[in-house]
Parts: sequence; C-alpha cells; structure tokens
Amino acid sequence: MSARVGFEELVPTPDGFALTAWPRDAAPEQLLPALAEIYCRDAKRQRVSLNVPLERDDDATRAFVTRAIREGIVETAEHEGATLRLTTSRATFWQQPSLWLTAPSSAGMPMRYTVHHDRRHPVRAPKPEGVVYRRFMPTVGMTFSLRTVDAERDTDVFHYWQNQERVARFWDFKGTREQHAAYLNEQCADSHVHPLIGCFDDVPFAYFEVYWAKEDRIAPFYDAGDFDRGLHLLVGNSDYQSAGKLRAWFNGILHYMFIDDPRTQRVVGEPRIDHTRHIAWMHRLGAYTLKEFDFPHKRAALVIVEREAYFGQFGP
Repeated sequence: MSARVGFEELVPTPDGFALTAWPRDAAPEQLLPALAEIYCRDAKRQRVSLNVPLERDDDATRAFVTRAIREGIVETAEHEGATLRLTTSRATFWQQPSLWLTAPSSAGMPMRYTVHHDRRHPVRAPKPEGVVYRRFMPTVGMTFSLRTVDAERDTDVFHYWQNQERVARFWDFKGTREQHAAYLNEQCADSHVHPLIGCFDDVPFAYFEVYWAKEDRIAPFYDAGDFDRGLHLLVGNSDYQSAGKLRAWFNGILHYMFIDDPRTQRVVGEPRIDHTRHIAWMHRLGAYTLKEFDFPHKRAALVIVEREAYFGQFGP
C-alpha cells in the first residue's frame, strides 16, 4: 500500500509506515488523508506508527510535534536517531472532523446558557444549510451524506415516506402533504432539532432528526448532559435496509453526531420497545439499553451510545 501525504509518499515498513521525505514546513493535518487510506481500508487496525526522517532536532520539529499532539492527529512522538516516530490510533483519528464535516460544526460558539420551558441548557449554534457530512463507505462502495432539510424541496419525499405502512407502524404519522410540510417547517425552526436527509451517492433514502437531549422530552427520564444528542429516524427506501447498507448509514449518522461537537459524550435513542431491529443495530455499534420507560404515546427503550465505547471499540 502507498498513499500520498501532501506531495510525500507513505510506504509500509515491518512495524508501520514511513515517509520517504518530509517537507520542513509540513502541517500535521497533511497526515490525515494517508491515515484515512490506512484506517478505512483495514477495519481491524487499531494503531499506526509513522517514521518521519529528520535532519536535526530543531524548533520547527518541536512545533510540529506539539501541534500534532494538541490537535489529536498523533498521540506520541519519540526520537529514534535520525527518525521521528509518531504513533496514532484509530480511536483518535476518527474523531477528526475535517475529512467528513462539510459545514461548520456546532462547537464554535462560546458557552452561554438560557432557560426555556424551565430547562437550563446551552444556547445552540445556528443550523448549517446544505450538505453537512460526506463519507465514502468502502463496505458498500457508495458515498453516504447528510444534508439539512429544505422543507420546500423535501416535503414530497417526506410525505411519501410517512404514508408507507411500514413507516407508519412506528411513526404513526400518515397525513396530507400540508400536514407534513408544516411538520418539517416546525422542525427546521426548532433550535434544538436538526432535521437531515440521508443519501447514498446523493440519492435520498432516509430522514434523520438529530436533537439536543437537554431540552427535549427525553430529558426528564435520565441525567441528560448539556451536549448529549438524540436521534429519530426513518428509512423511506427499503432498498437501503440490507445488513451492509444499514450498518454503513447507522455508523455514518452516529459518527456525524459525535464529530459535530467534541463535547457530545453520549448519543441517546428512545425507540419503541418492539422496534427490536433498531435496538439491535444500536447495540452492535456499542449502545446499551439503560431502561424501559413510558412516554404518553409509547413504551420506549432508553438506548445510549457512549463516545469512548463508540470510538474505542465499535465505531468507524
């Protein structure tokens, strides 16, 4: 295997990979495309070592190492003669947002709090428009993407999806186009909900509601953190419910929810307890069921995915 890091080549060695040359003005983020090539193609690889040639230990090298560790691109750096040995891990690599986020993250605003409906929570960043996440999925040979709902553009497909019997079984939201348009406009206007259309190769197949749990109806049922996020979803096109595609898009939406804001430590769901397939797939990706509880409209399972477990054991 070989890959490009800026204009330098990464080649395999018995204990990792080596850069045959390294520009003195290199930036740590230049390593990310090469690490993506390694980690995306080898799902079992947990760590990668990189050997970088050095002429001497100088201020530029120390600055590079400090920045690379601070930015989480590498975990350790050790001098071995004329070589700088960098170590990286799968868990930290996949928390890098720059390769997949295509819009500003939710993490850029200063911390301010507000009280709404007797709940104190952080003021949320404005929702970005257009495509917010894009990632090629080698297991299915397609690109998964998420884009913010545009009610005018997306009402027709949302209306069609909601009136399918298999969707209505769990959403119970059959209705007119006008009702569904009003619902999407309401979600777009709600600062705690980010409605998204999921696509494979830019073909819409699913609707996702990513929400901040602290100000949601789920908050009274567990100790919700300030940046916990929750998920509602429907798959409108049943062609995307095969095991391979389901794992790919479920992994993608969870990945987006964690990297959009590094302060998000938990992703939660509250599927109906008889939606066993949904719950089983969340468990496959590192979730656990905390408890069952009663909403006014359903008996639900409170399912939680912890950041550490997702990236450390079950994630991308």
